[in-house]
Amino acid sequence: MKRERKVKIVATLGPASSSYEMIRALHEAGADVFRLNMSHGTHDEIAERHRIIRQVEKDLDSPIAILADLQGPKLRVGEFVNGSEELEWGEPFRLDLDPAPGTHQRVNLPHPEIFAALEPGSHLLVNDGKIRLRVEECAEDHANCTVVIGGTISNRKGVNVPDVVLPLAALSDKDRKDLEYVCALGVDWLALSFVQRAADVEEARQLTAGRAAILSKIEKPAAVRAFEEILAVSDGIMVARGDLGVELPVQNVPPIQKRLVRKCRAAAKPVIVATQMLESMIESPMPTRAEVSDVATAIYEGTDAIMLSAESAAGQYPIEAVTTMDNVAREVESDPTYTEIIEASRQAVRHTVADGIVAAAREIAETTNIKAICCFTSSGTTASLVARERPRVPIIAMTSSRGAARRLSLIWGTYCVMTGDLERFKQAVVNAARAARAGGFATEGDQIVVTAGVPFNIPGTTNILRVAPCDERLIYRTDPE
Repeated sequence: MKRERKVKIVATLGPASSSYEMIRALHEAGADVFRLNMSHGTHDEIAERHRIIRQVEKDLDSPIAILADLQGPKLRVGEFVNGSEELEWGEPFRLDLDPAPGTHQRVNLPHPEIFAALEPGSHLLVNDGKIRLRVEECAEDHANCTVVIGGTISNRKGVNVPDVVLPLAALSDKDRKDLEYVCALGVDWLALSFVQRAADVEEARQLTAGRAAILSKIEKPAAVRAFEEILAVSDGIMVARGDLGVELPVQNVPPIQKRLVRKCRAAAKPVIVATQMLESMIESPMPTRAEVSDVATAIYEGTDAIMLSAESAAGQYPIEAVTTMDNVAREVESDPTYTEIIEASRQAVRHTVADGIVAAAREIAETTNIKAICCFTSSGTTASLVARERPRVPIIAMTSSRGAARRLSLIWGTYCVMTGDLERFKQAVVNAARAARAGGFATEGDQIVVTAGVPFNIPGTTNILRVAPCDERLIYRTDPE
């Protein structure tokens, strides 16, 4: 399905968006990727949504990526005798392993790994950071704290520990079961929550065994500090600003977002900017001006995708939320300032033949009247390299792999077309010309740039660039066998 924009839209599915009619309407409105949140819903519900997405994909003949988002380890306090307590600034409060119901003085924290990592001066954040506790003294079974920011603490509220790297794997027992289930279903991307180190990603990669691409969610300070190592072993990144804004001062999040987006672009790996992008549209058909500005900022930065969470999963206006994102994206990308910002932030990467080929393709397209860049790719790598260049013209990704076409639905600027196995470069050029015409990107009087690797269907062999006409008669007249 041809979009009039290059940034991609990720929509989370949930109770408000679980029927065939709604999922199809969301895709037609602009959703390129559907997110299955493993924190909510049974395996049967996840399987049904997966089935519907694949049916929509078949009915519309449009590759759709499915992103399964694992819950990750959830740290929570225990329960209180009275259900909740009010904590005041300056008061002492104790967290411990005692399973007895909590009081105004203490509560159970059933996570010995937290106590093992804490040090005096560390902070604990409760209930999305609404309560802040400073550790004064700690041991292997307790932490005596002072209330720095007070408020209501109640049963099973979440706990964040921003100051230390916890000795926790990113995958809980639930995550491992969910991972195996969704990989068997056939998802395209797997998002890892609460990644702290590269080893977390490597564990997941062993378990997926190549069945899904791995996307690391950056939502902890430790992940920001270890970002280079995490990026190197990940297939993509999500800047999950919700938890990141809890564990870090909120003013730190925008510059971190900008840095991470640029690093992902330089590495030719997709990046999603996520969380609370159109939060008010959960209950309102119109977003706030600040939310529109936030979405626009992410697009100006060159992110591959922008994401809806509760807005499309549980909100009252899921189609309107996707339509709003689509409208903002098309408006931003038509702004001359957008092109100036994208090109000013481009980093020259020239390490391999493929790097040189895709850079040349972009330069040729921008200095002549080229209508599109058609790249043949078996794994999706070549299309990702072309997308890193952020060309002004569309990118037509030609592949014989349905899995690659689906994964590329997350990549900036790509329009995926299935093609059969090829043996000759001439046939590749003919197929590219047909795809450009069929997609409405060019007519017979236009030219396109074609990149490919010979021999075909071997990842990482991009070694040919050809400026070709869209008229097949001219191709057969000018191209050698």
